[in-house]
Amino acid sequence: MTQEAWTQDALVNADAPSAPLAPAVAKERLTLFDTTLRDGAQTTGVDFSLADKRRIAAMLDELGLDYVEGGYPGANPTDTEFFAEPPRFSHARFAAFGMVRRAGRSLDNDPGLSALFAARADTIVFVAKSWDYHVRVALGVSLEENLDAIRQSVAAARARGREAIVDCEHFFDGFKANPDYALRVVEAALGAGARWAALCDTNGGSLPHEVERVVKAVCARFPGEKIGVHTHNDTEQAVANSLVAVRAGARMIQGALNGLGERCGNANLTSIIPTLLLKPDFSDRFEIGVERSKLADLSKVSHTLDELLNRAPNRHAPYVGASAFATKAGIHASALAKEPKTYEHVPPDAVGNSRRLLVSVQAGKSNLLAELARIGVRLDKDDPRLPRLLDAVKDKEAQGYAYEGADASFALLARGVLGEVPNFFEVERFRVDVERRHNAQGELVTVSEAVVKLVVDGETMISAAEGQGPVNALDLALRKDLGRYQRFIEDLELVDYRVRVFQGGTDAVTRVLVEFRDASGDTWSTVGVSPNIIDASFQALTDALTYKLLKS
Repeated sequence: MTQEAWTQDALVNADAPSAPLAPAVAKERLTLFDTTLRDGAQTTGVDFSLADKRRIAAMLDELGLDYVEGGYPGANPTDTEFFAEPPRFSHARFAAFGMVRRAGRSLDNDPGLSALFAARADTIVFVAKSWDYHVRVALGVSLEENLDAIRQSVAAARARGREAIVDCEHFFDGFKANPDYALRVVEAALGAGARWAALCDTNGGSLPHEVERVVKAVCARFPGEKIGVHTHNDTEQAVANSLVAVRAGARMIQGALNGLGERCGNANLTSIIPTLLLKPDFSDRFEIGVERSKLADLSKVSHTLDELLNRAPNRHAPYVGASAFATKAGIHASALAKEPKTYEHVPPDAVGNSRRLLVSVQAGKSNLLAELARIGVRLDKDDPRLPRLLDAVKDKEAQGYAYEGADASFALLARGVLGEVPNFFEVERFRVDVERRHNAQGELVTVSEAVVKLVVDGETMISAAEGQGPVNALDLALRKDLGRYQRFIEDLELVDYRVRVFQGGTDAVTRVLVEFRDASGDTWSTVGVSPNIIDASFQALTDALTYKLLKS
């Protein structure tokens, strides 16, 4: 059969629906390739330091990823230094990324290739054009010249004892435009000795049915155990596209933790990994390098990555988000209390997460009882104080309070209704001044000063402080002197401050959420609501101190 005839035949057969994934006697191996440190570095607002790269690489290896792509040696000093002293892995292969031989350059006279070959990496990943339009327009070379560059680059890597992978850039768009040439790119890569040819949805515009059809066509010609997939999330399909590629025959998935990556991100390995391990359609047929015991670390790994990047974790992320196993509806909470499977597709602890029955205007007694139990308060469902607490919560939320993200404020409200919160201190008044003036050097500066008058054990205390802004000054003044309680708050650290304005314009009601951490590593959040942002902030700050004293 000619190449043209095969292509048409493959396309016809590729339109047939995929057969269900039936359990196999011996599971097939799926390979997971992580590009957090390379493609993930292209995320807007993300900038990895060398220390960040080393720590994240170690986490990825410990989790069980098969490949960790460290970056682009020669492209910047951080990546070059990273590959000069590579991490020591117990499981993963360390991969360096770069381009195939450039047009008009020889193998020995290409700075990019020289940097790749000098990098201390197990695997070299070459990116190569597989869309004929890009070859002609972006590279400005003939189609054959592009194929020669792929063959020569892979052969050079293999001659140096390196494993080679070819990322076939724009493969799906290229296949739609010219399937014969796209397939020739895969053939050139694998024929020269590449371990994998990764089919890239570089623009992120392909849909699952298209990916499945194309991958089936490719795997009809080449062994699936040599075909990978690299998808982008521009239509929110990257995870789905990766999974249908596996159904269609591909045996390697590239992606990034937390879906980091260029534009809208890469396929999210934090979602893909538990799906492969916990959903029978995949877990019955395939095995991966991540063991079930390591899956319980997934939430921690995800949150640690966000912490290193100074990003707030996505509360609504599948599997690992704070809201992934949370419910506000009372009827749902009641069912969950009887049988978790009623509203949970997998056990939360399987991925290191936990169930949360949130307290809100939609809450019922089941939510309240569950949340009270979580904070160490156990009440009978017929306790007469429970309806009073439920009414208090709903009244507060009608004013703008939100307790889903302010667990400490809820604990204080609940214990207050139950009469269990000591009166540690009273605030008689506070004042905040903001002045814009020229300093001694003649520079125009804005200075904030706060004064707080407190009563502790009958003794009046007045504290003043200057801060970077009015809230910072207020925080410093409030925590300056709490008398005999001062030693209990010395280790407090304000780690997050968020403001939400709602219900109108400049006179709108403001909700402030603050998060504190102490030396033990415990964190808690409190909320304040007021038309005045300073007053709302002060409420949240005083709640945070009261909670710390109650905890201590």
